[in-house]
Amino acid sequence: MNEEPRTSCAVVNYKYKCFDYLTDSQKDKISENEVFVTYKKGETIFKQGSFVAHVLIVEKGLAKVCIEENDRNLILKIIPAGNILGLTSLSTNVLTFRYSAIAYMDTTVRLIDINVFRSLVAENSDFAFELINVLSANSIQISNRFFCLTNKQSYGKMADILLCLSDNIFKTKEFELNLSRKDLAELSGMSTENVIRMLKKFRDDKLIEIKGKIFKLINMKKLKQISNTG
Repeated sequence: MNEEPRTSCAVVNYKYKCFDYLTDSQKDKISENEVFVTYKKGETIFKQGSFVAHVLIVEKGLAKVCIEENDRNLILKIIPAGNILGLTSLSTNVLTFRYSAIAYMDTTVRLIDINVFRSLVAENSDFAFELINVLSANSIQISNRFFCLTNKQSYGKMADILLCLSDNIFKTKEFELNLSRKDLAELSGMSTENVIRMLKKFRDDKLIEIKGKIFKLINMKKLKQISNTG
């Protein structure tokens, strides 16, 4: 049986499914305690170590979640529209963000007062259960990501990232990629030079086409085989 590759860069898009379980009055409570903010490409949405004040939902755009250590960043995942940030801070024992979130492109975020969010978790068990599903999916994604980073060679890492961008982020085999080669290097755990070399090899092997910022995956079967075998 063919196993699906462990694509690792993003979580499944939940499209706010958890909010379907709220009553009208609970939805009104959120509306009264939320704001919408647009961040420019490269702007910090929240900083590792800062106090937690909101749960955040990406309405439009793309963000990265990373752990910052000196001059190096470890990217945990990339967040497309329809996903929630800050759920790990729902516990009242967690007062600060344990990671940073940065806009990969112009990104609109919905910020909901975290104390209001916590109160709804306590009031509504169905809402809380769906959030547990989201946290579970995030945990699985991060486990897959570290598997890919630690067990795959450069060829497998690049296939993994391209498949994840195609399947989980852009939902198409042809997409405009506004990420720099340095961004791809951080995301794949490779050097910038190695990313450039791998992209050239994939293009020479007729696995992908690149025209400027437009990427097209032309041999999905082979890319999945490479991602699986590493």
